[in-house]
Amino acid sequence: MGLLSDPVRRRALARLVLRLNAPLCVLSYVAGIAWFLALAFPPLTQRTYMSENAMGSTMVEEQFAGGDRARSFARDFAAHRRKSGALPVAWLERTMRSVGLEVYTQSFSRKLPFPDETHERYMVSGTNVYGILRAPRAASTESLVLTVPCSPDSTNSQAVGLLLALAAHFRGQIYWAKDIIFLVTEQDLLGTEAWLEAYHDVNITGMQSSPLQGRAGAIQAAVALELSSDVVTSLDVAVEGLNGQLPNLDLLNLFQTFCQKGGLLCTLQGKLQPQDWTSIDGPLQGLQTLLLMVLQQASGRPHGPHGLFLRYRVEALTIRGINSFRQYKYDLVAVGKALEGVFRKLNHLLERLHQSFFFYLLPALSRFVSIGLYMPAVGFLLLVLGLKALELWMQLHEAGVGPEEPGGASGPSPLLLPTQTVGLASLVAPLLISQAMGLALYILPVLGQHVATQHFPVAEAEAVVLTLLAIYAAGLALPHSTQRVVSTQAPDRGWMALKLVALIYLVLQLACIALTNFSLGFLLAATMVPAAALTKPCGPRPLYAALLVLTSPAATLLGGLFVWRELQEAPVSLAEGWQLFLAALAQGVLEHHTYGALLFPLLALGLYPCWLLFWNVLFWK
Repeated sequence: MGLLSDPVRRRALARLVLRLNAPLCVLSYVAGIAWFLALAFPPLTQRTYMSENAMGSTMVEEQFAGGDRARSFARDFAAHRRKSGALPVAWLERTMRSVGLEVYTQSFSRKLPFPDETHERYMVSGTNVYGILRAPRAASTESLVLTVPCSPDSTNSQAVGLLLALAAHFRGQIYWAKDIIFLVTEQDLLGTEAWLEAYHDVNITGMQSSPLQGRAGAIQAAVALELSSDVVTSLDVAVEGLNGQLPNLDLLNLFQTFCQKGGLLCTLQGKLQPQDWTSIDGPLQGLQTLLLMVLQQASGRPHGPHGLFLRYRVEALTIRGINSFRQYKYDLVAVGKALEGVFRKLNHLLERLHQSFFFYLLPALSRFVSIGLYMPAVGFLLLVLGLKALELWMQLHEAGVGPEEPGGASGPSPLLLPTQTVGLASLVAPLLISQAMGLALYILPVLGQHVATQHFPVAEAEAVVLTLLAIYAAGLALPHSTQRVVSTQAPDRGWMALKLVALIYLVLQLACIALTNFSLGFLLAATMVPAAALTKPCGPRPLYAALLVLTSPAATLLGGLFVWRELQEAPVSLAEGWQLFLAALAQGVLEHHTYGALLFPLLALGLYPCWLLFWNVLFWK
């Protein structure tokens, strides 16, 4: 307390902070990036293990042998789908009843806010079909779900055939203690969302659907299945859900265990698992897989139907069968046995999965990084903003105190005068105008699409994207607008006060984002922190302006797309990357209004206004 109350000691502390601030910021940023890159290396990456006692052993005898029956179902499903041009609802109902299920249907419709050019749809309607296998040894209080999505561009007929064959096999067993729901959804994720909203009796996204006539118990876990052919070479697991949610790690460990038991090749992000973690090659391959997961999770998109189940506290995975050039081939019997083993172990659960991790990163299926080990990376990056904010506060609070000069003498800073004060009016205008620009970026593109299409020869989706870009670019004129209403008293202390507010605003946003979606928080911090720390109205202003533009949220998204394609070993040209960027903008807005993805409002209402504050600081007069 004496250090803070004694003016002499307080000034000495202020000089120390000002003198060491720059090297501490550089050291902290480098430490954050280095910590993140080291996550794929032991000992930061650990072996996965099963935490739930009820699933600790794979000593169950899988008896599924319905490969021929699954292929027959798949052929019939594909033939009826080609004949009807849509999901063969009547055939599915008839087939599910023939294997002993309670069968129900659900119709739904949804008008999208603007046409989805990726899937070529606007007025969407469809029918979901689901059958319930009642547990013979318990009341209908808990259930499991096996779901197969069917989209117009992908029939997924092999997955439907395997689902029906598994339903017929499960119907003949007497050990089930949980109901099992076999769900076939139309229109891909829209059908899944419609069924989940109706099952839980909520309406989050404005979906219009018929009420469900049949229900089972509370859903404990779900598995979504996608197969491209009768023969698969590997099974790829998708874990990233809506807004970066992840399933309980035990569910992933369970599936991997049964794949190992059956000799199935299992991949993550389409990458094979490294075999040797003692050499440098294994961790480097794991780092590539980890970076892919970070980019996927940061997008906030549900990378499969399982991503929508996670919102309802249902642990879920999406399993995709891949048929590639690899020499090892597996038929539907091997895949069915792995799924049978997973459902039999889930049948033993006495409570929801909760003992393992919900926050983790995966450099491989057999390795994980827990939240306690990856959070320091973003913590070091946010420390840079805290140090810069402390420096500005010291300069504003300790008026006339500057770093010691080389000769040992200290003197007042030439920019700060003790008699100067900062008026609140100089901060209110930039803050209000920045937030107004963010609000316009969030509201106007969708509301103004019809006006744009009437006056310009563009489609609705193109109008939304072009309006987004126009409003985003219009924010660059913000300093010329705010300077008209800002007081000219104490201009140097004015920009310092504004930057202090912007730093606090940014660090609070990034900290909150990192707690719920580490990948998004880290990527934004890694790009925005250097520009936020360096920006000031004096010095090489063109260099600072270029740095701010290159680290803006839009530029981060564009760069992330190029890095993602490079990691997938499918690089794109600048023109192709720009088209991917425009499509990502449209999909981001559409998924926010359709599924409730939060990336678009976070960028529009939070980070973009904050970035405009730094832009305003740079051009402070």
